[in-house]
Amino acid sequence: MKTDVMILNTSVVDLRSEDFAFTGRLAGAGGLALCKTAEMPPYTQAELMGYITNGKASAGGGGNTAPLLAHAGLRVAVGSNLGKGGYCGLDAQGRAFYDILSASGVDLSATVIHPTLPTGTTFIHEVPHGERGGIAYFPNANNDFDFEVFKQEVLRLAPTVAYYMYSGLSTRGDANGGKDLADFVVWCRGQGCITIVDSHTLCGNPHELIRKGAAVPAYRLLEPLLGEVDIFFTSVDEARMIRNTLEHEGCDHGEDTQASIRGFLNFVRNRFAGKSGRPQLFGVTVKNGAHTVYVDAQGDTGGIMFCASRYMAAGQVVDLVGAGDSFRAGLIGYITRHRDAFLGGVLNVAEAVQSGNLMASIYVTSPLNDRYGNIPKLDVLLSIARDGKDYDEAALKETLTKNGGVV
Repeated sequence: MKTDVMILNTSVVDLRSEDFAFTGRLAGAGGLALCKTAEMPPYTQAELMGYITNGKASAGGGGNTAPLLAHAGLRVAVGSNLGKGGYCGLDAQGRAFYDILSASGVDLSATVIHPTLPTGTTFIHEVPHGERGGIAYFPNANNDFDFEVFKQEVLRLAPTVAYYMYSGLSTRGDANGGKDLADFVVWCRGQGCITIVDSHTLCGNPHELIRKGAAVPAYRLLEPLLGEVDIFFTSVDEARMIRNTLEHEGCDHGEDTQASIRGFLNFVRNRFAGKSGRPQLFGVTVKNGAHTVYVDAQGDTGGIMFCASRYMAAGQVVDLVGAGDSFRAGLIGYITRHRDAFLGGVLNVAEAVQSGNLMASIYVTSPLNDRYGNIPKLDVLLSIARDGKDYDEAALKETLTKNGGVV
């Protein structure tokens, strides 16, 4: 049976504890750091499994998005490297990642067990309320992502959407200045896939870099990619850094959010659109929706569009972590049902974005101990996205219940 979505690379377990003060040495107080395997703290496998069994672990990377899509009833697969170890063939982190996604019905048959490198691991230092602890990410086995190996898995699973996470966070995935990833995207398109790529660099202090208008070398990896990928969404801060890197340093110091969004979308449209010979959708997500530009195969566009979320009053926000990933899950779900419309240049972008807005709203207002329980089936999600109504918490719950959604 054909797969709806295949998520590739960046399988990671996020570990949270007050014990992880060492992250400050690697990332600085409240900072982010992309670290080397040789810098991994010397925890034993038994100690790491102790954190996992005590509820200190969650699935990151593809683990943020795949379960949402699976709970919505889509056929979802993850293709990635996990580390070898003594927990039924996997290391402690890999076992946790595998079990969390399996419990949601995600297909993990495209897992490759890496013989030497451990599973990707993030250590997050939990500190008193109101402060931010250091975050140290170790790509580990994700660094050795082999496109040739996973091409065979794409052929076997035949996904409608091939979703690569992340440009900027894999040594081998980012090889050849990003051209290897761009070539893989072109190859996936040739197999009939709609392609989407996310970008991250974990550049430490983004606000200071934006203030200076500084280039971030890792964003140069996007130069060969943005003319080939079908769908690319980013945050306002990343949009600023991408433009400062690929257009010229100092073109966006972050003073005006709307100017930053327009500047980025105009830049990518003018610089990259039309190169692939097929439609492309570029977007910038914000707290209350998304700004987009949808480009046809010749590079022509109807202009920049803002789609405000109709679900901003649909509940009290519990945690914004994962908002962007859940938005993409809803958007991708819509795309799987409208592949021909996308490729024909007639995608209803407003409906697609509202599907993302709705999924994000449901996710960030869900309790931390049940992040997936309120996710409706895709048909229900799409029917709400299409109805044009604004929703508060009571109205959304009533509509989900009436339509057979899970509440």
